[in-house]
Amino acid sequence: MELNVTVYSTTNCGYCELMKNFLKEQNIDFKVVNIHNDPNIAQFLMEKTGRLGAPQTCINDAWVLGYDPNNAMKIIERLKSL
Repeated sequence: MELNVTVYSTTNCGYCELMKNFLKEQNIDFKVVNIHNDPNIAQFLMEKTGRLGAPQTCINDAWVLGYDPNNAMKIIERLKSL
């Protein structure tokens, strides 16, 4: 299954950089959306996850809140096995 990964981040966010670096190390392609560039993104995140913090990573409609590489890999491995 093809992965569709988006990292919602903010400027100068250390945990956001950690998540992006983790995905790069795993050779996972991803898109980055900076929450500060579009106020509608904050509304979207609140509707999807109930939170505004960053990073938030969407992997094929599954959400990883914060820097949580273990959970991200569980989701990725499960999706790749489909």
